[in-house]
Amino acid sequence: MLAIFLTFLILIGSIAILAYSSHIAVTHSASLAASLGLSSLVIGITLVSIGTDISEILNSIISCALGHGDIDVGDSVGSDLAQLTIIFGLLPIICGEFKVNKKSFLIIGACEILSLILIFTIVEKGYFNRTDALFMMLSLIFYTLVTYNVTKSDKLTQVDLMLEKNIEKQPKGKKHFLLFAIIGFFGATLSSYLIVQSVIYLSSRFNINEYIISFFMVSIGTSLPELSVNISALKQKHYNLAIGNIIGSCIVDSTLSIGIGQALFPQEVSAQLIIPTIIYTLFASLIVFITIGKKEKMDWKSGILFIGLYALSFPSSLFIYNVLYL
Repeated sequence: MLAIFLTFLILIGSIAILAYSSHIAVTHSASLAASLGLSSLVIGITLVSIGTDISEILNSIISCALGHGDIDVGDSVGSDLAQLTIIFGLLPIICGEFKVNKKSFLIIGACEILSLILIFTIVEKGYFNRTDALFMMLSLIFYTLVTYNVTKSDKLTQVDLMLEKNIEKQPKGKKHFLLFAIIGFFGATLSSYLIVQSVIYLSSRFNINEYIISFFMVSIGTSLPELSVNISALKQKHYNLAIGNIIGSCIVDSTLSIGIGQALFPQEVSAQLIIPTIIYTLFASLIVFITIGKKEKMDWKSGILFIGLYALSFPSSLFIYNVLYL
């Protein structure tokens, strides 16, 4: 029992370190890029767009390198669901009601739905090959171009705020930003490794598939950076920025985060476990997009509804599994 307790502590602690290390890595990398003369546009498309998904990306690479593809898919798909339901749902409860730009919201939402459908078509085979993974990663270019066209001004605002805040705190030179970026990435990589090893151990001790632990537990932890980033955005009344961050992060999770590990180390995956959760994630995503598209605002009632959708994810996925396979 002591070993299990210590493993849980390592898992929770590693998730916390991963979130903090990822933030350090991204902010200092962005500051370094700015000091080297890169434009806010380039920084926004690259570093900031994938910044809050560093945790899922590193988990993907490490889990697939160790031969555990289910952890990769579970963390990424689970993060999609957690961000669209729990994270999105908590925002109006914490920050109050805010308006939503219907057109941009639905455009970005359609990209997220398409990315989930792509995962479904690949995973149902029960394995990834490099062609599948590379196509999934390259699809991010298309989604990025579409979403960036409708959120460009907000993304540039985020870059400017990030750089201004970081440079005020650390008025150092390029070597300083480089050093802390390296420290951040090292911390994120080490904590990702510990997370994967913890999931493997707990899976074997409790005889629970690694996908289940990753989808319902690890994904919540790796989604926490989005919550803190978007609370800050809403407090500064950057409403569209917060929404773009959440859905944009989901798109990165559904493309780059899953694909990069599989491209380097193609893996078999547990299709029968994954398919029901993807179907439910698609269903929950549609509910979120339809609800907000009609109301054109996010309030506490919608927040409770979305959090409730996450609470129903386990029994609903189990029901879909029974219908499809039993």
